[in-house]
Amino acid sequence: MTATPELARTEYAQHRWGAARDLFAAAASADLTAADLERWGLAAFLTGHDAESDTARERAHHAYARAGDVDGACRVAYWLALALTLRGEPARGGGWFGSVRSILDAHSVTDSVWTGFLLVPRAMTAFFGNDLPTSLALAEQAIEYAARFGDPDLAALAHNAHGQALVGSGAVEAGLSELDEVMVRVTTAEGVSPQLVGLVYCAVINTCRDVFDVRRSREWTSALSRWCAAQPDLVPYRGQCTVHRAEILQLTGSWPDADAEVARACAQAEALTRDPATGMALYQRGELLRLRGDLVAAEAAYREAIRVGHDPQPGFALLRLAERRTGTALAAIRRALDEASRPSLRARLLPAYVEIALAADDVQAARRAAEELVDISGPRSAPLLDAAAQQAIGAVRLAEGDPVAALPCLRRARSLAQAIPAPYDVARSRTLIALACRALGDHESAELELGAARWIFEQLGAVPEVERMDGLTRRSEPPAPGRLTLREVEVLRAVATGATNRAIAESMFLSEKTVARHVANIFTKLDLSSRAAATAFAYEHHLV
Repeated sequence: MTATPELARTEYAQHRWGAARDLFAAAASADLTAADLERWGLAAFLTGHDAESDTARERAHHAYARAGDVDGACRVAYWLALALTLRGEPARGGGWFGSVRSILDAHSVTDSVWTGFLLVPRAMTAFFGNDLPTSLALAEQAIEYAARFGDPDLAALAHNAHGQALVGSGAVEAGLSELDEVMVRVTTAEGVSPQLVGLVYCAVINTCRDVFDVRRSREWTSALSRWCAAQPDLVPYRGQCTVHRAEILQLTGSWPDADAEVARACAQAEALTRDPATGMALYQRGELLRLRGDLVAAEAAYREAIRVGHDPQPGFALLRLAERRTGTALAAIRRALDEASRPSLRARLLPAYVEIALAADDVQAARRAAEELVDISGPRSAPLLDAAAQQAIGAVRLAEGDPVAALPCLRRARSLAQAIPAPYDVARSRTLIALACRALGDHESAELELGAARWIFEQLGAVPEVERMDGLTRRSEPPAPGRLTLREVEVLRAVATGATNRAIAESMFLSEKTVARHVANIFTKLDLSSRAAATAFAYEHHLV
């Protein structure tokens, strides 16, 4: 089949980006119009051929300019500028943004939708510079342009910038609601550029991550996965989507699946010259290796992430803590926190700062950090952030010698983490609860909590934490009544509260079948025949 512009246009219209790109590339250049060159540029961009995309778009821009098509010349220059800027080439990107302004000036255009488009990169520059009032004001002006000209692309970009600025300013719920609307807009509106759809998906998911909104992150990551799956040739955004899935899998305890997603993200990122997903994937690989105790491989992954421009904190500081290089860890996390200006960025670092400061015996610094984390989490309900804040303040109170005040915070942290579910965080909270119980002389409860925490860590493969639990466990304690295991005692305590097998399974991250087996073992060992009898036994032996 001879490659023709007509065939290429047909494939392009069906969003078959790979076939469209191949056909445009194979067609005789003389037959391609400015619009064809623009289509070729987008198809090449979406299939990961960045250099080819840049060339096609440059040609399209000049072709439109020669024809006096101001709108076409501005449009191609703008999307090229945006792609270059996000790819990590701000000088070239700024030059092409300047070309948009030059075209408008050359044709004496004073009122154009492209004037509104140019406000968005200025708004985002102000946002990343932490000049949030300016960012909000510029985004609001861009929204007005979008409404006046009825442009769906500008509306999505402007509201995305405005929503992020609101979140950064502390109006988190209002900002996230606006970003929800942006997501609906880009997935339902006609005529929205595919380049914009992927960009907004990733920007919104990153914002949800920054504010610990696991529900939204999970929901929009699933939507992005479906969007990518509907376009098999798509290369940009696929890597970031895969990393986001890995983060959620790690949080919810599916570490082997998270490993697979990280490996997939790294492979996908190799298809692009500069993909933000590369650093994200390498950092995530470092996190999984660190949590498993492979510190040498974790450091290598973090260093690779640094080389591609990704900030390795707080993971790298926690790695140094795991190596017992506490002073180095504290200096690193303190420097990172000093450079983090927005509350959302500080919230991601503060839990690690508290942990490291306590290890360095700087309880006062840990308290300040924990209180700041509580303040950040206070205005809104984000279970993961709230759990981190409650665990931090509980750990500080425990270090200050006040286990009575620590326990309610730590139990709250455990409950919040269980609801997500985030088993690693649950086990960390249970460890601190055990230490608080031990400080109060309740050694039996301490052993039960340590046993439960150890079991979770063991299931996850968190080797350093398993070893730590073994060091903390009091093996000299007398055995539980009836030769029950620690896990069986924990199940018995739950039965005594009236919990069903399903409820127990959910709270302990077990299957109902496993819980039923534990209950049967309890009945056999204690020679009991009913849950009522088991409840009575638990109370008689002071297990609840």
